[in-house]
Amino acid sequence: MKTLYITDLDGTLLHDNAQVSEFTARTLTALTRRGALISVATARTPATVSQIMAEVHTTVPMVVMTGAAMWSPLSHTFSDLQLIERDRVDALQRVFATSAVTPFCYTLAADSTHLEVYHAAVELTPAEQYFVDLRKKLSLKHFDLHSDTPDAALNRVALFFAIGSEADIVAAAEAAKAATDCYVSYYKDIYFPDTWLLEIFGHGVSKAHGVERLRQLTGAERVVVFGDNLNDIAMMQCADVAVAVENALPQTKAVANVIIGANNSDAVARYILEDFDKNQ
Repeated sequence: MKTLYITDLDGTLLHDNAQVSEFTARTLTALTRRGALISVATARTPATVSQIMAEVHTTVPMVVMTGAAMWSPLSHTFSDLQLIERDRVDALQRVFATSAVTPFCYTLAADSTHLEVYHAAVELTPAEQYFVDLRKKLSLKHFDLHSDTPDAALNRVALFFAIGSEADIVAAAEAAKAATDCYVSYYKDIYFPDTWLLEIFGHGVSKAHGVERLRQLTGAERVVVFGDNLNDIAMMQCADVAVAVENALPQTKAVANVIIGANNSDAVARYILEDFDKNQ
């Protein structure tokens, strides 16, 4: 049976240091060379995904930006990119004008080769500065700080992303939901428990949409999905087999068919290896 394996990254495939272990990289690469179809579905952009997955050889497109785009590990190009329509962008701009958080506005560059990221605040919070410092040297993502998003770029917005306290993020998220029909997701940062994250994508965007798109592209008869967080639930619900890691949130475990070991134990790679051998 042709099976497609799709895993979340942070808290699922990655160890707590946000890296793929040597065992997992070696195992997934070997399985790919044997014909296994392996991909990831993540909120991350290609800028960090390509870096994290550099030692893992896969051939299947990756679901990035929570399903707003696909990224090819072979050609290093975007596909299926879903932008936020301009009227919704304008409505969200009005929401954030009165919000306690200032979002990073991710826009597709005019030549479609990378993302231009704007942030209008005069000063970054410590959490925002840390976020930027980890990413400012990446070739696929360029930051333009302390600057409003240019009007022309507002026609190419793929994502609004904000970092803040639980109260501020929840308030901004609920205001965004009331103002638009965009996909709004907010959750606690697994690396910094006192920090919350907000993501806003175009209408209809989700990891679940990305999973179904990959099912079509690969012709898979069976899809196995791995996750740990709230934004993994939708894609787990559309999978044939939903697998949660031991460290997953209770809500995520509740929708899983299988519970495996924790992310730090390379449980995803071990499960795929055993499942692939069993179904050959």
